[in-house]
Amino acid sequence: MVTRSEILVLGLTAGVVGSLVGGLMLYAGLALVMAGNHALGWLIALPAAPAGGGLGLLLARKLARKM
Repeated sequence: MVTRSEILVLGLTAGVVGSLVGGLMLYAGLALVMAGNHALGWLIALPAAPAGGGLGLLLARKLARKM
C-alpha cells in the first residue's frame, strides 16, 4: 500500500527533478540561440517543459507499480 509520505516524496521529487531538467534544457537552448545556432537552440529549448513533466510521469508510474 502506498502511504501519504511516499506520495509527498513523489511530488517533491518530481517537482525538483522536473524543474532542474527543464531549466537546464531551457538555459542550454537559449544560450545556443543567443550564440547564433538557432536551429539547435530552439530544438533543445522548446521541449524543456514536456521533458521535465515526463520525468514526473515516470516517477508516478514507478510508484503506481508498487500498489
